[in-house]
Amino acid sequence: MSISVKDKINISRAIAWFSALFSLMICVLLIANYLQFKSVDPLESKALNTLVERLKDNPQDEALKEDIRALDLLIRKAYFTSQWQVRTGAYMLIFGVILFTLAVRYRNSLKSKLDELEGIEKDPFLDKQLARKWVIYAGGGLFTLALVAGFLSFNSLEEYSPKQLALTDSNDNAGNNPEVIQITTKAEQESSEIKEEAIVEEQAQGETETPKEVATDQQETSAVQKETEKPTSKPAVSEGVTLAELKKNYPFFRGPQGNGVAWKTNTPENWDGATGENVLWKVKTPKHGYNSPIIWGDKLFISGADKTARQVYCYDRNTGALLWQANADNIPGSPAKMPNVTEDTGLAAPTMATNGNAVFAIFGTGDLISFDMNGNRLWAKNLGVPDNHYGHSSSLVIYKDKLIVQYDTNKGGKVMAFNTASGEPAWETIRSGVRISWASPVLVDTGNQDQLILNAEPLVASYDPNTGEELWKAECMMGEVGPSVGYTDGIAYAANEYATLAAIDVSNGEILWEDNEYLPEVSSPLAADGLLVIATSYGVLACYDPKDGTKYWEQEYNDGFYGSAILADGKIYIMDMSGKMHIIKMAKEFELVAEPELGEKAASTPAFSDGRIYLRGFENLYCIGK
Repeated sequence: MSISVKDKINISRAIAWFSALFSLMICVLLIANYLQFKSVDPLESKALNTLVERLKDNPQDEALKEDIRALDLLIRKAYFTSQWQVRTGAYMLIFGVILFTLAVRYRNSLKSKLDELEGIEKDPFLDKQLARKWVIYAGGGLFTLALVAGFLSFNSLEEYSPKQLALTDSNDNAGNNPEVIQITTKAEQESSEIKEEAIVEEQAQGETETPKEVATDQQETSAVQKETEKPTSKPAVSEGVTLAELKKNYPFFRGPQGNGVAWKTNTPENWDGATGENVLWKVKTPKHGYNSPIIWGDKLFISGADKTARQVYCYDRNTGALLWQANADNIPGSPAKMPNVTEDTGLAAPTMATNGNAVFAIFGTGDLISFDMNGNRLWAKNLGVPDNHYGHSSSLVIYKDKLIVQYDTNKGGKVMAFNTASGEPAWETIRSGVRISWASPVLVDTGNQDQLILNAEPLVASYDPNTGEELWKAECMMGEVGPSVGYTDGIAYAANEYATLAAIDVSNGEILWEDNEYLPEVSSPLAADGLLVIATSYGVLACYDPKDGTKYWEQEYNDGFYGSAILADGKIYIMDMSGKMHIIKMAKEFELVAEPELGEKAASTPAFSDGRIYLRGFENLYCIGK
């Protein structure tokens, strides 16, 4: 049975009316969402502020702390829900308008096929010229207004990033160190930025001090160190470098193989940074940075940066003497004006890498640079200023003769490899569908092949480090991804706050199990010795069976973790944001070994060498030993 032209006109008219009403409803919802959001500041919750005030009077009230955490969690979840609603609403509005337009055009094309136009009932909404013009003008205006409201809502939501609602400790109550929710208003953020700029300028004017100097007090900020990892059993590294050489040194973030295993014994357990107990040397870092130390031979490397300069520092790891420092300047394409970054990331968050022949550093400006071991520049290039609202923090990793860079920004994701000797591009892979990430690339040897595993929203993906070809991907992440993956025995462990902890089979990308009780914001998972350790930014340390996710133990602390856990001499070493190191037996039952304190706030991960620990605080670099 064929449909008559008149019936087709009626159907198309009904579709046009439906799509018009649908689009109108979405327009109203988007505009209402924008007006509601602008009228209610999510960071000025009276209930949350009231709980915070009550906690100041009762700092040991554990039930009150749980209430604050629960309310903070609701605020953060509301943030992500609002993002999804605005984004989905905009897509639905565009779809409705396109459907309306097609229905009207199709109806008008059918009208010419009728022999008797007067026999068709006229629709004043669609057929009358004057009415049609007014509908177009009004509908177009409403459509534009709704899209603008959606765009402004999305941008406004970015201002209230959940990372601004961090559970931190406060030193305001006569040294009691109560755990509170630090609520940051816009005015407080601006005040903090002014203070930080003043401190940066002061640091830029100061000279490098000698070992055993006295540290100054550092203002309270939450520090974000986005980390890098590598393999578990056999590393894929620079050609000519043996596993024994790697284990003797500490060339990457989180150790010789980048997996959080230090391969060191006789590691220190007791020190006091404030009194100098077991502190072999201590030097003030010339410029600030959240990257962690790396070591090759007797040389230790870190980087630092502010609005005036980006620098690499080389220290004698035995004495603390500054052997050389070099500027990352005069690089073609490098921006004259520094990009906007937050104080909890800065311009020198990524940890460096070395292969024993050269050291490599990357900064928040997109400047990638290489020096030989004596500080002579080998090559440098700018990768383009990263569009990153906190600042770039993905650390570097080396595979054979390739330096690998994860570069996931607001403009899209990609991973690149450069020749370590010349800096020439080896390969580049566009990461389709990947959003911005602060995690770092991880190299693993699966036994059958080497894999490069990256964590981002929404994908955990594996690549061939020789060619950049994608091997597999698993869609399981969401939010602002900071932790890199962990790896052991053929399984990668990816996690992020408000997303999930996922165990992924690296042979095919299949998700084996998931858990969402405790999730890290920045700290990367430690998987080794038949255990999996997770550290959260709100102060929980948890241990699991890596095969099935069974939880063995959990421990709660007053301060959260941004640095990652390191396994050394059968013990877990992990430093919280106050600078206290928690040393725990790597076992199925919780056993505390010691809790020495650095004496200043910190967010980096420790480095180990020859019975010593090297720690970076907000202001100073320490060597701990006996």
